[in-house]
Amino acid sequence: MRIIPFLGMSLLFAQGCSSQVNNQKVISPIVITEAVKYDTDDPAVWVNPTDASKSLILGTDKNQDGALYVFDLQGKIIQDKVVKNLQRPNNVDIEYGLLLGGKKTDIAVVTERMTHKLRIFSLPDMKPIDGGGLPVFEGETGTEFRDLMGISLYKNPQGAIYAIVGRKSGPTNGGYLWQYLLEDTGKGDVKATLVRKFGTYSGKKEIESIAVDDQLGYVYYSDEGVGVRKYYTEPSKGNEELALFAQTGFSEDHEGISIYQLTPTTGYLLVSDQGANKFHVFSREGAKGNSHEHPLLKVVEVNATQSDGSETVAIPLGNAFPKGLFVAMSNNKTFYLYRWEDIAGKELKSIKK
Repeated sequence: MRIIPFLGMSLLFAQGCSSQVNNQKVISPIVITEAVKYDTDDPAVWVNPTDASKSLILGTDKNQDGALYVFDLQGKIIQDKVVKNLQRPNNVDIEYGLLLGGKKTDIAVVTERMTHKLRIFSLPDMKPIDGGGLPVFEGETGTEFRDLMGISLYKNPQGAIYAIVGRKSGPTNGGYLWQYLLEDTGKGDVKATLVRKFGTYSGKKEIESIAVDDQLGYVYYSDEGVGVRKYYTEPSKGNEELALFAQTGFSEDHEGISIYQLTPTTGYLLVSDQGANKFHVFSREGAKGNSHEHPLLKVVEVNATQSDGSETVAIPLGNAFPKGLFVAMSNNKTFYLYRWEDIAGKELKSIKK
């Protein structure tokens, strides 16, 4: 346990604790990471294949002199893995098994807004494998049309890995998201090839959070102030919008999206209601008879404040997280790590240990 100042008071955080605000249960984390230098934004989790309790939390520090931080599951910064001198890194995602030089390599991909580039690092050593960065949204001339924000990685059944990338602003007639195939250059670095442009944008605010469901083949993204949009991940399946949900009950921006997988086809979609410090939980598999209708199952209030980004892991990560992990950015320069069973409560199911 540790004592941390929060909203002007000291709160004692311990396993399984919670508090009451306006008679509503507020879920507390069991770990709060050490603080970054400037402004936390988006987390990702790398699961250690040999010892899940030694998995890593990655998180962006969003500033023109920013960084990609790496934490252990106790919330401690692993200094020799932190990537510094990134120019406003925004979002980060992780994928496993990109073939480089004939060897499967786990990767972390970061959007670097001020350079208009993707930065790619191997895991768990955090070494750059991008030749200095991969430019994206080339040829776009609109204001902020190249200013990178969201990213999610997709690995198809054949093992090909794609980056689906968003930006600060873009066209409202489709093509807001661009999808790139990531491959070996033949020299041990990664190259990115544009394969499609898709995705509706309301034009009201911006699109930041993107999440991919590899198993079901869908990509979700938050059109802030409007709702969550759903498309196929495979370019061959077309660019039709499959759903627009989470349109009501949000106090401010729709933000971080994460997926908790119960089985290959069932689970939950969690969406941040940024202004209310809440997460709305929807059915991953959809309603009976309509897989693109995602009913609201629960609203969870958390201690993390003004949360932009989040991530969920649906496997045991040691004794501290026996049914998985939920991690959310908080605007006090930290990331909050929750046990899944505390988020789930009595209303939602958990994986079996």
